[in-house]
Amino acid sequence: MTLEEDALEYHKSKPPGKIEVTTTKPTNTQRELSLAYSPGVAEPCRKIAANPDDAYRYTAKGNLVGVISNGSAVLGLGDIGPQASKPVMEGKGVLFKRFADIDVFDIEIGHKDTDAFIESVVGLEPTFGGINLEDIAAPECFTIEKRLRQRMDIPVFHDDQHGTAIITGAALLNALEIAQKDIKSIQITFAGAGAAAIATARFYVSLGVQKENITMVDIDGILTASRADAGELDPYSQEFARDIPDGGLADAIAGADVFVGLSAGGIVDPEMIRSMAADPIVFAMANPDPEIGYTAAKNARKDTVIMATGRSDYPNQVNNVLGFPFIFRGALDVRATKINEAMKVAAAEALAELAKADTPDAVRKAYGDQPLKFGPEYIIPKPMDRRVLFEVAPAVAEAAIASGVARRELDRDRYVEQLEARLGKSREMMRVVLNKAKSDRKRIALAEGHSEKIIRAAHQLIDRHIADPILIGNAAHIRRTVDDLGLAFVPTIVDPTAEPYDKYIESLYTQRQRKGITRREAAERIQDSNYFASMMVQQGDADAMLTGLTHHYPSALRPPLQVIGTADDVEYAAGVYMLTFKNRVIFLADATVNQDPDAETLAEITRHAAATARRFDVEPRAALLSYSDFGSVDNEGTRKPRRAAEQLRTDPSVDFPVDGEMQADTAVVEELLEGTYEFTTLEQPANVLVLPNLEAGNITYKLLQRLGGAEAVGPMLAGMAKPVHVLQREDDVKDIVNLAAVAAVEAQEPE
Repeated sequence: MTLEEDALEYHKSKPPGKIEVTTTKPTNTQRELSLAYSPGVAEPCRKIAANPDDAYRYTAKGNLVGVISNGSAVLGLGDIGPQASKPVMEGKGVLFKRFADIDVFDIEIGHKDTDAFIESVVGLEPTFGGINLEDIAAPECFTIEKRLRQRMDIPVFHDDQHGTAIITGAALLNALEIAQKDIKSIQITFAGAGAAAIATARFYVSLGVQKENITMVDIDGILTASRADAGELDPYSQEFARDIPDGGLADAIAGADVFVGLSAGGIVDPEMIRSMAADPIVFAMANPDPEIGYTAAKNARKDTVIMATGRSDYPNQVNNVLGFPFIFRGALDVRATKINEAMKVAAAEALAELAKADTPDAVRKAYGDQPLKFGPEYIIPKPMDRRVLFEVAPAVAEAAIASGVARRELDRDRYVEQLEARLGKSREMMRVVLNKAKSDRKRIALAEGHSEKIIRAAHQLIDRHIADPILIGNAAHIRRTVDDLGLAFVPTIVDPTAEPYDKYIESLYTQRQRKGITRREAAERIQDSNYFASMMVQQGDADAMLTGLTHHYPSALRPPLQVIGTADDVEYAAGVYMLTFKNRVIFLADATVNQDPDAETLAEITRHAAATARRFDVEPRAALLSYSDFGSVDNEGTRKPRRAAEQLRTDPSVDFPVDGEMQADTAVVEELLEGTYEFTTLEQPANVLVLPNLEAGNITYKLLQRLGGAEAVGPMLAGMAKPVHVLQREDDVKDIVNLAAVAAVEAQEPE
């Protein structure tokens, strides 16, 4: 199937299009319907009539953007009219929602007349928190945006103008840093003099480029003062007309430090690139074919050509999705009256800085495990990097406040937490633990210190002030990897082979001498990083440890079990997963350790899982699961969770509600608990689910993760004498950082 056929099938499959309206409040009962509409809706209407700002309190206005077009300049298609542009506008709405959780109504207006179009949009102000203008032809787009900004008290932003300007602005800042060039002295040549080119040139001036150093070329040649005097240029193009001789693109590009292409494919040849200044910066953004091909530009000369295009199959893709969702997010959240130059500059600078940070594994995987390290091949972040939201939106919001266009103040740290919650419950829950970890930093021994992922995680733990990592492994290898990764930190490294570590050898020998270990074997095992890390924790030289990234779970767990062991009052450790859904969090045990626990072990596992939930500030409500509800089936399998629940309910030290045995849906569906089984001790659905055996636990968590859309944190190893966590072999840096934070919080608890 061709791309065109696939796209048609994608759009026409039922339901047609790409968007729908969903409710955000329950509407399942007559009472809820009466609150949603008549008569309940009257009260918020009265409040808004008395105070219009209450629309932000009682309606979706504060998170609603209008994507508005007349279809007069649809990218790659031209003037196709408003109705034909609707798939593009729906797509824009998808991007707003996907990247910044902003809701959109797309509105296609059948007016080419500028005044009529403006009046139509002005009349929509009560509906929206902001307006995104899209695919409107130049030069009318300049007039439309300017007049709407003057007349409307909400942000108005023409993405075709400013989006490319902001993203290439970020790329320019980083490219100049790599090329070691001063923004105030560089010469820039533009191919194209349309809306995007003019807006981009203006924005570069805001960043520090000297206006007299910009040369702009359209289809008829260089924009010169003589052409302006002859009336050949519109008022917007005249802004960049220079008092220089007439000429073509080849004349304009000679000696330039930067080329910005916003015109047509294939108009630049290698000879033109060779005529540019040393280490040239080439932004060739015509789509689908750039002004010059990536390979042709890179091969045109021997020095460094820093290249960006609009294509995803080459490095440094200039993609507007890096800008508009996050700029609107920040503007909406402070109720800005406009998106001004300071906010756009803040967005570009935030993007530029983010490109210098270590890239998450999830982003690397999304792009074929590319290294994505700051340099000529990576000067702007990738669109799939979710950190863009946490960096750009706060920067824009703060710039709005500082420049006086915001109607609300915000605290950056709390705002970032709110943004994280928009992207998933797991981020919100982990924020609780991360903040606790930061309050009293602990020493975390990382047994596999040679691993690139572990080293990158250690850098993040230090950079984010979460913990003090100790990398265990060969010091020279670790330092070499740190340098290769370009990480700016000096790690704490301990090499088990560098010296005898007699204290550790003697302690291990004493512990295990009657369990088959000789002194020589103890000395050999101490050189194993898992035993060494375990001994560091056991001896108090580290507060917690992580291992398992390069080992099978059982083999990674064995050394800490032998050396550190379980807590004094604990017989069995257990593995607990935190599974987060959109509006619910569940702690699930045991999916990793105990194969066929008896009733006493199930009771202990439940205590472990409840304690884990409390580390995330969640009050536990536990259910011991089976395929039976409260004795409906009676056999040894159903008796185990039943007896475990009875033990827990009669234990005076258990201060959380617990019941069982019960089926999974009974445990989590409020109507079943309140109706059919009103006698249960669970007054609300359970948030701690204890499975009857390892097989059921593993199957359940994987099904919930893969088919139920749950995000998983863990497994968290509970019940050890000191904090130990065993990673999964496929874990990425984010998972390592999360488990290190959990371990740090456990280490803060009194023994």
